[in-house]
Amino acid sequence: MQFIDQAIIEVEAGKGGDGIVAFRREKYVPAGGPSGGNGGKGGSVIFVADPNLQTLLDFRYKHLFKAENGGRGGPNNCTGAGGKDLIVEVPCGTAIYDGTTDGLLCDLVEPQQRFRAAEGGKGGLGNQHFLSNRNRAPEYSLPGLEGEKKVLRLELKLLAEVGIIGLPNAGKSTLISSLSAARPKIADYPFTTLIPNLGVVKKPTGDGTVFADIPGLIEGASNGAGLGHDFLRHIERTRILLHLIDSTSEDVIADYHTIQAELKAYDRGLAKRPQILALNKVDAVDQETVDLNGLAIRLNHLSLAPVFIISAVTRTGLDAMMQEIWQVLDQINPIQAET
Repeated sequence: MQFIDQAIIEVEAGKGGDGIVAFRREKYVPAGGPSGGNGGKGGSVIFVADPNLQTLLDFRYKHLFKAENGGRGGPNNCTGAGGKDLIVEVPCGTAIYDGTTDGLLCDLVEPQQRFRAAEGGKGGLGNQHFLSNRNRAPEYSLPGLEGEKKVLRLELKLLAEVGIIGLPNAGKSTLISSLSAARPKIADYPFTTLIPNLGVVKKPTGDGTVFADIPGLIEGASNGAGLGHDFLRHIERTRILLHLIDSTSEDVIADYHTIQAELKAYDRGLAKRPQILALNKVDAVDQETVDLNGLAIRLNHLSLAPVFIISAVTRTGLDAMMQEIWQVLDQINPIQAET
């Protein structure tokens, strides 16, 4: 399935039905009065969070979502039928923004959470509504009101507790495939994941925790370079960050600073998010020329975060790292992680 995480659409609520002019014409009612009914209310456009959806692919080719118009009023004071609401299903984690002001309108996180994006127009009044002592036979009615029309921007942000971050080719995809049943594309040459991958990792208690393998970050991403915000947006909801560093890199410390600088530049609290550092690919390092323990100590002094030496391929050091992740998750309040 193609992963689409942004879309711009138009929504249009239904127009209210028109009121009508009608009079009673009954055989034994000599003074038949006005009996024109009111129009029905137009349907609204309502977004609903569906936990079974994972992408905004449905919005790539369809851009206009229009609800049903209200029915015209009828004689004998009959109100027209109300227009049917249009239900638009989106994945959990979809943020809805006003396409004009770019203000956040709603953040659909919980399953079945609903948001009325466009209100249907009110039905017009029939002539029976205008009956009075001064006007016993009103011959006018009101048309229904137009429904709301809006341009919206949809933005999907993954719902994961642990975000795996790092430069391209740090081994993020290999790690998530080792920890979970996820099977992202993995290459034996410099390659970066182009779409986020989710994997469910079981806790010792048996509960599942969602990990997200985020597309690789390059310098300048906070300003839109490379995958830019396509990387950073998807770690906004995570509770902790697992920063994976390629231990075979020519400058491990510089790699660490690159990622930290981009987190700080993007802001939104990412730089303050709890982190765990992992020097990956220990199986490919020449132990005689590279002092991994020394690098780990230096990184720990820079970040004060726990540092682990691991190999996602051979699973070396993964048990100790996962134990630390579970402990940190248990200590963090989910609400605090998003502020």
